[in-house]
Amino acid sequence: MALLAAFRVEQADPERFYSTLAADSVRIVASYTRLGGRLVLDVGAGRPEFAKAFAEAGATYVALDVNERSAAASAATSFCVVGSGERLPFADASLDVAFASNVLEHVRQPTMLLDELVRVTRPGGIVVCAYTNWLSPWGGHETSPWHYLGAERAARLYERRTGHTPKNKVGSTLFRVSVRDGLRWARGRHDAVLVDARPRYLPEWCRAIVRLPGLREVATWNLLLVLRRTVGDAVHPGQA
Repeated sequence: MALLAAFRVEQADPERFYSTLAADSVRIVASYTRLGGRLVLDVGAGRPEFAKAFAEAGATYVALDVNERSAAASAATSFCVVGSGERLPFADASLDVAFASNVLEHVRQPTMLLDELVRVTRPGGIVVCAYTNWLSPWGGHETSPWHYLGAERAARLYERRTGHTPKNKVGSTLFRVSVRDGLRWARGRHDAVLVDARPRYLPEWCRAIVRLPGLREVATWNLLLVLRRTVGDAVHPGQA
């Protein structure tokens, strides 16, 4: 509820929104592993609130974004790297935590990003990825819920209502991802164990939703996947 309230002021008061989201992100990661003294990679970063929140939790925070301007926003309180999530510029097994929040739906080849998150994580470390699936009520992002009528129609309705085109364009900066595919990828790894899969923003009693094909695509809203890296070699992009 706090996140929903903050989301309503994202444009008017972005600091409030991103501070709330950053605190939630730290809480989630910290519930699966200690953060003190850990090296944490945040793929798709770009807001200083995240760097501050992870640093306050005792982590060494590394921000990565494909946009140089966005990555630089975290420069004052963290290490910043400009690069692609589908080709992470880090050595194998070099990080304790690989974190990606609401990024997967914005990359053209989502499984490549997921593969890379596992590759750069050390044995015993964790991968945390949360994303908004296409058929969720927020799947169309700013064009929601009109995306249920189709991406192009949703974009036209949004432009008619606001007077400008949507920031996220399906097939260019927004892609259709599903709960099914995320679970299939996670369960098919030989080098990482699926620790948890649940709706990120819903109450604990809603976790059973992800076990219900069909319904989960609409009711999950945002899927949280948590994996622990095992000793085996990582599967590199293109091998999965």
